[in-house]
Amino acid sequence: MLTISQALVAVAVFLLITQFFKLQRARRWFPPGPVPLPVLGTLIQLNFQFNRDLLMKLAKIHGNMFTLWFGWAPVVILNGFQAVKDGMTTHPEDVSGRLVSPFFRAMAKGKGIMLATGHTWKQQRRFALRTLRNLGLGKRGLEHRVQEEAHYLVDFFASMKGKPVDPSFPLVHSVSNVICAVVFGHRFSREDETFHDLIKATEHVFKFGGSFIHHLYEIFPWLMSRLPGPHKKALACYDVLSNFTRREIQMHTERGTPEEPQDFIDYYLDHIEKSKDEPRSTYNEDNMVYSINDLFLGGSETSSTTLNWGVLYMVAYPDIQEKVQKELDAVLGPSKLICYEDRRELPYTNAVIHEIQRFSNIISVGMPRVCVRNTTLLGFPLKKGTIVLPNIASSLYDPEQWETPRQFNPGHFLDKDGNFVAQEAFLPFSIGHRVCLGEHLARTELFIFFASLLRAFTFRLPEGVTEINTIKSGNLPRKFCLLMSLSSIATFQSTFC
Repeated sequence: MLTISQALVAVAVFLLITQFFKLQRARRWFPPGPVPLPVLGTLIQLNFQFNRDLLMKLAKIHGNMFTLWFGWAPVVILNGFQAVKDGMTTHPEDVSGRLVSPFFRAMAKGKGIMLATGHTWKQQRRFALRTLRNLGLGKRGLEHRVQEEAHYLVDFFASMKGKPVDPSFPLVHSVSNVICAVVFGHRFSREDETFHDLIKATEHVFKFGGSFIHHLYEIFPWLMSRLPGPHKKALACYDVLSNFTRREIQMHTERGTPEEPQDFIDYYLDHIEKSKDEPRSTYNEDNMVYSINDLFLGGSETSSTTLNWGVLYMVAYPDIQEKVQKELDAVLGPSKLICYEDRRELPYTNAVIHEIQRFSNIISVGMPRVCVRNTTLLGFPLKKGTIVLPNIASSLYDPEQWETPRQFNPGHFLDKDGNFVAQEAFLPFSIGHRVCLGEHLARTELFIFFASLLRAFTFRLPEGVTEINTIKSGNLPRKFCLLMSLSSIATFQSTFC
């Protein structure tokens, strides 16, 4: 006679076995991959990790299109440039949906741009692109804001007079102020405590994404939403940004919309009024808040982190730093205002900036897409609703596309005569219908900020520090010593150190 506990164990084992065989039947309809187990899917085979390097290793076993399982949810992975390109551009509209996972739904409610899908995404993205263009995206107006912030940044570093300094906050402050001026209509001072809180909250949200607890939340949302932990702090940090945005909107509302809109909020408030009678309009305060959050997050953290790595690589490769400085001095001189168009006359500097983006590869993996209709991807039929994850990072390290993919080598973007050459596999801004809408702004920022810094300063490690790690993400040295470049700033008669 079985006891109650033995009966429960027997039932549990029977259910697990049944689920196992159901999973094996289900996986026949998907590309190959590790064998999924009940409840956990393939998390055990992944050692409860999920990162770009692990996906690249799995691709060597299962091919550049394979399937992972998170519980009962299959995720089709595209790895390597050719698979990512073909998968995202052959039928781009078919894979334009966004997976609104449990955590991201709790965070952004499926609204805004980055974490929205369907009709909402189309309307919000179209409006954001049009408004950014009206505010100067791709024109001299917005470039002037970048030049202005670059000037403030150079002045700040010069005021340190060669003392060791942590460049991370000055960089994120300057980069963020560009998008703040566009969205909110004003910049923040370096001493503004509210701005410091925003940056700390933003950093925590990015840090939480892709963590072990994040993965647990996506698999067991009902349970995790009722438990304390880092996920609660991440959601609270996102609320910090949302609450700040709502306060800015309230101030704009109280001020009234001017005849000529001055910033993104002005344009959005005006459009809410114009579209209030449209039955399918998604223009409302919530979508405005989350769209602004997306613009702030996308317009601050990624570019500033890339610049941080750029400074690090110049410290690690002083010969490359010197070659960039010589080109800047020869072409621009000490006083010319640096414009984005100058990149055409600075092939080596342009190549170095592109290689910084490629090698730093700050994208963890990429954002998952969802098939919005039945489609065929690289010969595999996929049903509507299937999750597809392009490993964008793998394109930047693809050995079939790059001569030395695991080495910092500006030659990847130069021909034998030293001319700049664009590379098709260079996809730091993603590809297809979900390509980054701020790509042009990011390219402009990276070029003007980097060229401004390298024309004014030489970067090196503080005295007594001899080792530098350029491999593991997160190991950025906290301080650099800045030397004034005599060839660039003729008014200085001696260097600071």
